[in-house]
Amino acid sequence: MKMAEQISEVDNVLKSLSEVQEDATVPRNVRTKIEAIIATLKEETELPIKVNKALNELDGIASDANLQSYTRTQIWNIVSLLEKLN
Repeated sequence: MKMAEQISEVDNVLKSLSEVQEDATVPRNVRTKIEAIIATLKEETELPIKVNKALNELDGIASDANLQSYTRTQIWNIVSLLEKLN
């Protein structure tokens, strides 16, 4: 995957994460974790490292019992976008 494509994919992931974070029905602890994931993805680190950190966090979020099913689906979609980058 070319660098420009990777940047575009990361932008898509960030946009999706922001949508989840701004959703008032999402529990506060999940929104806080998502904020941390967004910060991680914006770091000036190597892409595979950022992606792995984000995937680990998202895995934990997806198993949160308080999550609405549609939010969980959004998280899984974000995970699949990130896995393409890995």
